[in-house]
Amino acid sequence: MNRIKEVLGEKEITQTWLAKELGKSYNMVNSYVQNRRQPSIEVLFQIAELLDVEAKELIQLKKNLV
Repeated sequence: MNRIKEVLGEKEITQTWLAKELGKSYNMVNSYVQNRRQPSIEVLFQIAELLDVEAKELIQLKKNLV
């Protein structure tokens, strides 16, 4: 799971802008934002750089439900 949607909202940045900066389609970025697809580690670091955050801030660990 990732926190890209939350960070975009916090920074008031659109998915369209992010897609353009990454050189990816809006649909691909939207699939990252909606957690239908996870970006590669390289793309995750690119996103972090563009959003001016640490890559680890974009990662949400699943909690164990035991």
